Amino acid sequence: MKKRISILGSTGSIGTQTVDVLDSINAEVTALTTNKNIKLLEQQARKLKPKLAVAFDEKAAEDLKIALADTNIKVESGMDGLIHAAAMENTDVVVTAVVGMVGLLPTIAAIDAGHDIALANKETLVCAGSIVTEAARKKGVKILPVDSEHSAIFQCVQAAQGNKLDKIILTASGGPFFGKKYDELKNITREQALKHPNWSMGAKITIDSATMFNKGLELIEAMWLYDMPQEKIEIVVHRESIIHSLIEFEDGAVLAQLDVPDMRLPIQYALTYPERVPCKMDGLNLAKVGKMTFFAPDETAFPALKLARKAASLKGNMGAVMNGANEAAVELFLKEKIGFLDIPELVNDAMEQIKYKQNITLDDVIMYDKQARELVNSALRGN
Repeated sequence: MKKRISILGSTGSIGTQTVDVLDSINAEVTALTTNKNIKLLEQQARKLKPKLAVAFDEKAAEDLKIALADTNIKVESGMDGLIHAAAMENTDVVVTAVVGMVGLLPTIAAIDAGHDIALANKETLVCAGSIVTEAARKKGVKILPVDSEHSAIFQCVQAAQGNKLDKIILTASGGPFFGKKYDELKNITREQALKHPNWSMGAKITIDSATMFNKGLELIEAMWLYDMPQEKIEIVVHRESIIHSLIEFEDGAVLAQLDVPDMRLPIQYALTYPERVPCKMDGLNLAKVGKMTFFAPDETAFPALKLARKAASLKGNMGAVMNGANEAAVELFLKEKIGFLDIPELVNDAMEQIKYKQNITLDDVIMYDKQARELVNSALRGN
């Protein structure tokens, strides 16, 4: 059966790989969105012929209207445009491939419209996990993970045949600075942090991988996706990125999902679930891999993991605070306005200074995200 797909963030790393796998599946695209990369979005739109194309940036949207004036494709802008793309009629699956808090409201809109979610925007669950999962449950909507780690867990769960999980084991590459001590990270540059050893990703996620905030975000995401307390989620550094994650049962048996470090398989499985179809990537050759190694993460050198566990334990508004502060700090680091180690320090300050609230609404999530960002930026101005 043909899947009707809306791709939020189609010009980013996950978005372009989603477009790439469409040739392997029976799919129709209903909407495409970008921030301001209208050149690529125009190319995608002319090939895929969606009903709607959205540029989040207002000026870019005006240029996109001109570029697509000879087509029947409607062009919109801003958050209203993203929400429309997410909630469009005659859509089966919405791929949320935008990065950051900008993905929250469109994801909620897609769920309200009854669309399944192929979730690549981990910040949605980090900031509003209780709200999003409850909304999906009420609507009978599936949240299908796109992150390689959560897809691995999801695939292992299919093989569990209803047996209860005792533990989730998330694998981490360790990023470009594996083995370095805290003091050795003091003078890390933007260029060094953007050189990931295994994966090709967008700038923000690559920096998160370098600080290990990415794995902290994934821990919180796994907690909500699989209804698992954070103390039952283990993180292990696996440098080769071949085992994407594992599950453990009460009897001690462990299942793992293995594959090459390529996002196309988890993207495709989220779009074709529960079916599997051939994927045009190279398969896994274990003899070529040769060996696989595993290490405990260094939470002293990478305090992001401790901060994420704190947010996961507290729940409430702490996910939104941690994520908002991290997004703001990463943006400052990418602009070379702060140092690498300032990122976790600024996040820690925000989590300590903003008052904890247990029961939150969607408005609370947006408010605490804004507070955290303002706190990080005011700390910079104060210096």
